[in-house]
Amino acid sequence: MLGYGYVARALAPVLVAAGARVQFTTRRNSAALGDAALQFDTAAMRTAFAAADIVLSSVAPSKDGYDPALVALENVQSRAAWIGYLSATSVYGDRDGQWAFEGEAPAPSLPRGTARADAELSWLETHPATQVFRLAGIYGPGRAPFERIRSDKARIIDAPNHVVNRIHIDDIVTAIMASIAQPSPQDIFNIADGQPAAPGEVMAYAAQLIGCETPPTVALNDPSVSAMARSFYAETKRIDISRAKTRLEWEPRFSNYKLGLNAILSAELKAAV
Repeated sequence: MLGYGYVARALAPVLVAAGARVQFTTRRNSAALGDAALQFDTAAMRTAFAAADIVLSSVAPSKDGYDPALVALENVQSRAAWIGYLSATSVYGDRDGQWAFEGEAPAPSLPRGTARADAELSWLETHPATQVFRLAGIYGPGRAPFERIRSDKARIIDAPNHVVNRIHIDDIVTAIMASIAQPSPQDIFNIADGQPAAPGEVMAYAAQLIGCETPPTVALNDPSVSAMARSFYAETKRIDISRAKTRLEWEPRFSNYKLGLNAILSAELKAAV
C-alpha cells in the first residue's frame, strides 16, 4: 500500500483476513510501526512495489500537481495484476446538480480536482494494470459529525440546491475487494452511495440521533466561513454508481447517510459500554 491513511487502514485487516501479506509506506518513523511499514521513497519501497501482486495508492497529489508516489517509483514497474488508484469526484468539477458518469471527460474547476485528474491519467498511462476509484466524501467511525455537534462547533452553511455525495468507509473496502477479485485494468469507477443529499439535511439528522439541537445556519459569504470551506460549495453534482454496481457486482451496504450514521452511532454506544 502506498500511503496508510483512513482507507488503507480499513482495508489492511480485510486483506490480511483474505490471506494477503500487507506492507504499507509511511513518511513517519517506519521502524516504530513494525515490519509491515516501509519508509516512503526508499529502495525498500521500490523493491516491494516491483514484487507486489496487489498495489493500492492512496497518496494524494502534491499542491504542485504531481503525484509523489509516481515520482518516487519512476522507471520501476510492478508485476501486479491489480493496481488501484484512489482518486476523488472533484475531477468532475461543477455539474450544476446533474449526474456525473465515468464516461464523461473530467472538467475540474478547482486546483485539487485538476491535480486528481492529472494523477489519474499518469497512473493509467504509466501502469497499465491500474483501475481508478473516484471516491465521494468519505465518512465512517471517527469521521462522523457527532463530536462537532456535541461540542457546539458544528454549523450548517446556507447553500440552496447544494448536494454532497458520500460513501461509508466500509463500502469503499467492499468495492475495492470486489475489484481485486475481478481486475479490470484501465477501468474507472465512481464509488458513492448513490443518494446525494444536502449537507444541512445530514447535519440535522445527526443532531436528532444524539438528542442535540440542530446546529445554527450561517450564510455562505459569512466572514467566519473560510475560503477552503466556501470552495466546497462552488461545485455541486450527483455521482452515478451504475458502472460499479454492474461491473463489480457491488452494492453499498450503507446506501444512504441515515443508514451509515445509525451504524456509526450504534458502534460508538456499544464501545462505550
